[in-house]
Amino acid sequence: MTDEVVRYERVGAIATVTMNRPRYRNAQNSAMTYALDAAFERAVDDDEAKVIVLAGAGEHFSAGHDIGTPGRDVDVSFDRKAVLWWDHVDKAGGDQRFARESEVYLGMCRRWREIPKPMIAMVQGACVAGGLMLAWVCDLIVASEDAFFADPVVRMGIPGVEYFAHPWVLGPRAAKEVLFTGDRFSAQRAYEWGMVNRVVPRAELPDAVSALADRIAQMPRFGLALAKKAVNQSEDQMGLRAGMDSVFGLHHLAHAHNAEVSKDPLGGMDAKSMKDNASGS
Repeated sequence: MTDEVVRYERVGAIATVTMNRPRYRNAQNSAMTYALDAAFERAVDDDEAKVIVLAGAGEHFSAGHDIGTPGRDVDVSFDRKAVLWWDHVDKAGGDQRFARESEVYLGMCRRWREIPKPMIAMVQGACVAGGLMLAWVCDLIVASEDAFFADPVVRMGIPGVEYFAHPWVLGPRAAKEVLFTGDRFSAQRAYEWGMVNRVVPRAELPDAVSALADRIAQMPRFGLALAKKAVNQSEDQMGLRAGMDSVFGLHHLAHAHNAEVSKDPLGGMDAKSMKDNASGS
């Protein structure tokens, strides 16, 4: 259905989960978050599905969190799935924002990282801020040559998106460059930094992802699950989870500072100003 914010399709052993808000460059509102979660649950429970592909409909993978579309639903309650915390809707200030972002952003991404089936992000066009989080929870990233990436939220006075995996997926110096400048970086640059597995022409992206997914699907399902868990556990031993916890506190300190000095927790920035200020190669 064209009005679904997330589409699900399985062909053979490959389940494809597609973000479906192309008019808004697949900006992620809460409705999309919970629809993604439901689709991932469906793929996990489907014994015929061995690999999950995460895609974005239209020209762009994802422009990040929804901070300004008509579908922004920050004040809507959903059944919580990721963390055991109270609802955010009737709360105020830091209580409200911490509750929501713990669940919808950091908590959901951590939940999806633990999905026991290999996940491939198929990225074209923009993969910005919250879009990076969606790609980073996947095990592999295949990008088109015209894909570009950025985490520009330091312009808001905030030290990176909530799922703070930057030093692990980029390396410390590349992470600092990405954060300090807020500039876009290309798929080729992401490949050189080790963030992206493969870069292919735009027209070849679906076939390249399908071929990789089919190759992975030939492996034993339980072996894939254990291999994924082994690598994730190793990352956590290298401080990934503890690092995220510490930076999440800094993230909310930044929101609180912005609200105190300007009455705006986003530092006066909106979707248009973030896009207008984007640059880089």
